[in-house]
Amino acid sequence: MKSGFVSFVGRPNAGKSTLLNRIIGQKLAIVSDKPQTTRTRVIGVKNYPPSPLTAATARQVPSLPSAATSGQVAQGQVVFVDTPGVHKPTHRMNVRMVDVALEAMREVDVLTLMLDVSVKPGPGDRHMLELMKDVTTPTILALNKIDLIAKPKLLPIIDQYRHAHPFVEIVPISAVDGTNVDTLERLILQYLPEGEPIYPADYLTDQTERFYVGEIVREQVLQHTHDELPFSTAVVVDKFDDAEHDRPMQLYCTILVDRESQKPIVVGKGGAMIKTIGTAARLALEEHFERRVFLDLHVKVKSEWRDDERLLDQIGVQNAGR
Repeated sequence: MKSGFVSFVGRPNAGKSTLLNRIIGQKLAIVSDKPQTTRTRVIGVKNYPPSPLTAATARQVPSLPSAATSGQVAQGQVVFVDTPGVHKPTHRMNVRMVDVALEAMREVDVLTLMLDVSVKPGPGDRHMLELMKDVTTPTILALNKIDLIAKPKLLPIIDQYRHAHPFVEIVPISAVDGTNVDTLERLILQYLPEGEPIYPADYLTDQTERFYVGEIVREQVLQHTHDELPFSTAVVVDKFDDAEHDRPMQLYCTILVDRESQKPIVVGKGGAMIKTIGTAARLALEEHFERRVFLDLHVKVKSEWRDDERLLDQIGVQNAGR
């Protein structure tokens, strides 16, 4: 029986959240093509039932425990930890994000470093490898987005990183279409320590429903607004009321922007943009909660909110060690 913590680390937009969602089998972390989408640690727990043991394997491993005699090998429980992308911090929020990511490199049983092979390596990739120098945790390199490159280009990339760091394994994957994700999961289980499950069998994530609501709204802001806006946007859930199941959930949220000039971008002409954002978020929330949702959105200008410690706590941008 294996159990332990596995952290996904890497630069922004490496595909960490997409991989978490695929492995868990449902959406825990929001995703977008904008960098720095993930702002805090997100945990997803997956239980791996015993796997069938062939007769040939049973003969080769006579010392396996009693589960093997019944044709099964116990596997275990993995606590996957999605982290913010490592980048150069410019605000207190970014400092928190990077601190959380670096802490996750030190306090897990297995690391999975994710790299985007569809883009040319740059200073950020070299910085990640530099950070890995003093890491003694078994580290698997997941070369993500192989669906976006020609296969002949992959072997030189693998060879390059094989000489850059003593990774225990290098696995080319696509978190989007699932290529080799099952192989990555098997290898993660292989390098985890033996132990009993850390969480109950029905435990899924440490994220609250209130936090999820804010993230879904922010995901739609990322989806529909200009490239320059998402970095300075946050969502505060002002009211979360799901007490009476015979009526819609009552959700009231405020979308924060840095400057007055950004407010019209979110509101749109005649309120068209915020209506689009609200409709898309409401549909996603109704699918998640499996009930009707009333969602009310407002936009507020709050300059320098990314350096407001109290607000960062309120929207769930964690401090390392908390």
